Amino acid sequence: MAMLKSFFDAATHTVTYLVWDPATRAAAVIDPVLDFDPNAGRLSTVSADAVISAAAEENLRIDWILDTHAHADHLSGADYLRRLTGAKLGIGAHITKVQKAFVPLFGVTSDTPDAHVFDLLLKDGDTLPLGNLEIRVLHTPGHTPACVTYLIDDMAFVGDTLFMPDYGTARADFPGGDAATLFRSIHKILALPSETRVFVGHDYLPESRDTFVWETTVAEERAGNVHVHDGVSEHDFVEMREARDKTLAAPRLILPSLQVNIRAGALPPAEADGKVYLKLPVKWLGAA
Repeated sequence: MAMLKSFFDAATHTVTYLVWDPATRAAAVIDPVLDFDPNAGRLSTVSADAVISAAAEENLRIDWILDTHAHADHLSGADYLRRLTGAKLGIGAHITKVQKAFVPLFGVTSDTPDAHVFDLLLKDGDTLPLGNLEIRVLHTPGHTPACVTYLIDDMAFVGDTLFMPDYGTARADFPGGDAATLFRSIHKILALPSETRVFVGHDYLPESRDTFVWETTVAEERAGNVHVHDGVSEHDFVEMREARDKTLAAPRLILPSLQVNIRAGALPPAEADGKVYLKLPVKWLGAA
């Protein structure tokens, strides 16, 4: 049975998971965070270093760094961990669609990221060895085209596709997102055995709760997810999701996050002055 340790980043409400095979000490890190202060333009590796420290305490060998998708709410620590550990970095194969959508947003560059910035482009049904265990890949698009769920033993790491039952589901209004596709992906997850443990990529506190949690089950999601419990039709879900998405602001870190995360968590190359810059595209409100 796989072992698990979770790391909650309060600044971005993100959960990183360290999963390992206790027999061989082979490990995977799912959705690592690179800390970023947008007001100061300052990066740090406190969150990622905590994962490394925990792995060292357990005498683990990190074989895989896995992102569930190109996150829009935090910078990925995947490339930092890859360089530290030598692990292979994987993401859903449709990341190329996300890159194609967002690269033009940040202007002309001599270093245009493509599929090669990742070591592995994972497709539905792919498997990766985790010591004596196995990581299975389930393609679960809708939030983004590249979203995947990682299945290990009785655990499903769903990224942003599902949240805790009292919070609901991911938005579907990013480029390439689609509410109907999201509904069908969620039902792929809900078709797993009812006792499957579901680990979400974020937790946000609804009014009914004051403690952060990130583990639930397929049975609990089917019985009580406020957006997509048993009995909710695709039509009703899409109507709700599209109406709700129209009320949502862009994530606070979407612009710095995306230009780093489509590079697998690596920063853009330094400019002529030797400094690294993250771009902020500007639009005039109401301009033609």
